Amino acid sequence: VDEAIRKLAAGGIAVGGGQAELKIVTLNDGERLVVGGGAEVILRSGKAEIFSDSPEGASDLTDGEDLRPGKAAPRNHLLLFPRDNRGIKAQGSAIALVRGSYSILPPE
Repeated sequence: VDEAIRKLAAGGIAVGGGQAELKIVTLNDGERLVVGGGAEVILRSGKAEIFSDSPEGASDLTDGEDLRPGKAAPRNHLLLFPRDNRGIKAQGSAIALVRGSYSILPPE
């Protein structure tokens, strides 16, 4: 156990296979930030709405509520997207922090 803790502290063990770093993502009007399951998003500036290919959307971990597709993404809240093909759609320009896998799709 001590050896594992030393490796973890030195960055030698991947925890959960995910990315620990937050990436800054800039979105233009209508662009969609599509995230992988388990990704976290914080909308820092601008406006965006939740989108999903199912009736469920994201978990707002800051307020402890579910955000359905079409609902406004609150700024400075930690949003968890539990499944693939969900994310936020920019309404105007927006900047978000993302932890996990993502892609940016053009406006529809």
